[in-house]
Amino acid sequence: MPAKIRLQRHGKKGQPFYHIVVADSRSPRDGKFIEKLGTYNPLTNPAQINIKFDRALYWYSVGAQPTDTARSLLSKTGVMMKYHLMRGVQKGAMTEEQAEIKFQNWMKEKEARNANIVKADEEKARGEKKTRLEAEKQVNEARAAELAKKRLAEMEAKKAAEAEAAAEAAAEEAPAEEAPAAEAEAPAEA
Repeated sequence: MPAKIRLQRHGKKGQPFYHIVVADSRSPRDGKFIEKLGTYNPLTNPAQINIKFDRALYWYSVGAQPTDTARSLLSKTGVMMKYHLMRGVQKGAMTEEQAEIKFQNWMKEKEARNANIVKADEEKARGEKKTRLEAEKQVNEARAAELAKKRLAEMEAKKAAEAEAAAEAAAEEAPAEEAPAAEAEAPAEA
């Protein structure tokens, strides 16, 4: 029975979620499997990979062939590196302690790279939010200035109308005052 380490698709349309399994190569993609090794969620940034490290290393060391995607996932989690170092120990190229130190250093570098990716994404999101807020602030200031101009024009129009009404009222009162004076002069002449 040729065993394969491969992915089983779960999730819904447009939102995949995968189980990493060991299965007979003749079984269907989402069918019967021998053992579930972990999960893979490609929608997060960076992609979330949870693998039972020891079991994945065991299955790879006994000859289970990973598919291309499964191979890259195993490589990202360090299973392939650990297997490579174990082979070096078996051949006598290094001791187990040296292999473990190399593996731990590799894992620290990997975690630092992932942390940098997350930090860069957060900074990018903050920068985008800041530019969006600045643009919104400029739009709001432009709207406020336009509204202030409109209100000022309305106030000036209102003052002009009031002044015009006052002038008309004064014009109506002025002839009325002059008329009695003219009438008073008329009888004096007679």
